[in-house]
Amino acid sequence: MSAKKNNISESALELGLAMSEMKSRLRQKIQTKINEYDPGLSFELIEILGLLSRNDGINQQEISSKVSKDKSSITYLINSLVKRKLVERVEYTNDRRNKQIFLTSKGKQIVETVYPWALELYEKAAGGLHKDEISSALLLVKKMTANLDNWG
Repeated sequence: MSAKKNNISESALELGLAMSEMKSRLRQKIQTKINEYDPGLSFELIEILGLLSRNDGINQQEISSKVSKDKSSITYLINSLVKRKLVERVEYTNDRRNKQIFLTSKGKQIVETVYPWALELYEKAAGGLHKDEISSALLLVKKMTANLDNWG
């Protein structure tokens, strides 16, 4: 039993390291492409714009949770996006302290430009894989994430 548990632990560790390495490589390649388009944009800013393109109007806490960054980092990044007129903060009608974040038309334009580059890179990363393989891997990672969320 102990050897089996250790084997699962080692495999899970290798999977985590491999996912981290893939994310790092994708991030580097996306940042290189972003720099050609606008050297002032960072991967983190684009990550938030992409998130908002799928979940426009969420608040800073939700953004923080989804991109796994602390609230102060998210505040700094959103302030930068507001200064660039890529997003806007809108107060909730019933709670003025809580603000929703929305893409501006300029922000949407950047997402429409950058998103195809990201999709192209992910397509290259998935080269030779079948859609079912990716679906199985996604299910596996989501189960592991849920296990962590449910653990003490």
